[in-house]
Amino acid sequence: MRVNGPLYRQVADILREPIGNGSFPVGSELPKEAAIAEHFGVSLITVRQALRDLEGDGLIRKRSAKPAVVVARSPSVSLSWNFKNFADMAAFTKDAQLTIKSYRKEKSPVLSRHLGVPRGDAGYCLRSVLSVGEQKKAHVTTYFPPDVGARLKREDFSDVLIFRSVQNQLGLRLVVAHVTVRAELADEALAADLDIAAGDPILTVEMLYQSADQRNIEFSIARHPAEKFSITWDAPNNLT
Repeated sequence: MRVNGPLYRQVADILREPIGNGSFPVGSELPKEAAIAEHFGVSLITVRQALRDLEGDGLIRKRSAKPAVVVARSPSVSLSWNFKNFADMAAFTKDAQLTIKSYRKEKSPVLSRHLGVPRGDAGYCLRSVLSVGEQKKAHVTTYFPPDVGARLKREDFSDVLIFRSVQNQLGLRLVVAHVTVRAELADEALAADLDIAAGDPILTVEMLYQSADQRNIEFSIARHPAEKFSITWDAPNNLT
């Protein structure tokens, strides 16, 4: 085993090699979970997490009470987000394109709830779609307070990372993003933008960005197809 990284990722990385080189051909079964655990000297929980990683990459399909089956030699476009910091946001958007649908003044309860705009007043709203090739990764709705939004134009959003466009155009630094994850169902308009069916499950990621002076500058709502997207992170045990 390698010396760095969580055990399940080490196991997943080692299994990727025989899948990729065809030693485990597409359509074949991997060894049983117990056999993998014994071979690597790890727990069944570790093996199952490793297989979830491989399934998330589109390499295998797990089956109840049966060994996992290989479905591809190379990963599909990954929508898994290992989220710890702003650099991870940038990694998630690698090779992606941002298509701007609209940028205009709008009224929304979101503006007063998250950005301090008086109730009933309008702010600015950017609507966009994030994609990689033909695959839609997210529908993104982004709100700005009136004084911030008035300093931005549609053509200013040239970076696939909206917050980075805001930093560059306004000459400020956003230092933290407060993240909330929740579940939704796609309505017809959202389904059309993401090439999914109305009523399909959506994983919604809300991000409230603050500047160095603790002012709320941007509130983004990214809606992802739930069957293709997940957020993962490592939780170290800091209890004594």
